[in-house]
Amino acid sequence: MVERVSYIVTFKTKNERADKESDKVEIFRSAIKSPVNVIEAASALRLPAHVPAENIALDINEYEAPIVTAKLTDDDVAALKKDPNVAAVEPDGKCYALPAVECQPSPEVETIPWGIDRIKAPQAWDITKGKGMKVAVCDTGVDYTHPDFSPNYRGGISFVPAETDPKDFNGHGTHVAGTIIGVAPSAYLYAVKVLGSDGSGNFSWIIAGIDWCVRNGMHVLNMSLGAPSAPTTALERMCNLAWSRGLILVAAAGNDRGPVNFPARYQSVIAVSAIDSANVIAEFSSRGPEVELCAPGVDVLSTLPGDRYGTLSGTSMACPHVAGVATLALSSHRWAPSDVAKNVAIRRLLASTAENLGIPGRDEEYGFGRVNADEAAFRLEVPSAVSGLP
Repeated sequence: MVERVSYIVTFKTKNERADKESDKVEIFRSAIKSPVNVIEAASALRLPAHVPAENIALDINEYEAPIVTAKLTDDDVAALKKDPNVAAVEPDGKCYALPAVECQPSPEVETIPWGIDRIKAPQAWDITKGKGMKVAVCDTGVDYTHPDFSPNYRGGISFVPAETDPKDFNGHGTHVAGTIIGVAPSAYLYAVKVLGSDGSGNFSWIIAGIDWCVRNGMHVLNMSLGAPSAPTTALERMCNLAWSRGLILVAAAGNDRGPVNFPARYQSVIAVSAIDSANVIAEFSSRGPEVELCAPGVDVLSTLPGDRYGTLSGTSMACPHVAGVATLALSSHRWAPSDVAKNVAIRRLLASTAENLGIPGRDEEYGFGRVNADEAAFRLEVPSAVSGLP
């Protein structure tokens, strides 16, 4: 029996194709002579996670450079790579929830977690709490039955084939979501499940999740996940496309003390490192020139499944602090006139208002500094440019 392996196929845009009138279905069928048993939709809005090959003409991806995931043989891969209409054929590898360094259960408390206080979120609430802003948590799901989410949760979707419910059975995504809502208490929360209960997921699931966020008008996307090596052209293209459509993408830098992970390393994504309560870079935090901002990531108290609370450490915990501040800043500046896209303006605002913790300017450990919700929400003018930002 011929072995089939899951691959992500990215097609060239119509303007780039040798045959500008061809579509992805024609290209796919002409290149592959053997029957393709399973096609997985990169965008599963109207299709289940797995659809028969004869249905690939349905809405798999409507963007300029369509993406298809299929289980292919070696001969199929070779044929597609030779096709002048195909941009890339890459293995559908694995991405992971960046592992939490520790977990300590905590009783329900009414105090504000130290990280939320440190980034001065309470001071920003005098002007905004993020009402109306749509924030997506691309993760292991969210325990939407947790009482802390009842005013905020607006829905979700799962791209994990065996887990159709966006509810979190891991704990990682619920903890992340709690910090976002802690920073922006009136934001609208959406669970985009792209990682299974074991904390892992395919790149194609993450691509599908980002695609869903673009199509459904999310404002901010938190990705506390990553892979140490470059995943796929398709994932970078989807991040770039989401950014071009106005989405603010925030991702954890990584917990392996090494270079910044992907997708945080992409230019269209804000990479976040972790600091402790002494404002020192966490020992586990990844670092590098891509780090843009830092935030509290050690002993962070937040929500856990089953109406529980607990502390976790990791850049996964730092990332939602920044996503929350981006939400507040976008809310307070939503009607401000600007000659640039709102996400570009907010990115400049977060960088220019951050509290410097390292050497002057941007550095590889703290980026521009610790994110500052108070300044980001209240500052009236957005800088026309920030040195060190694209």
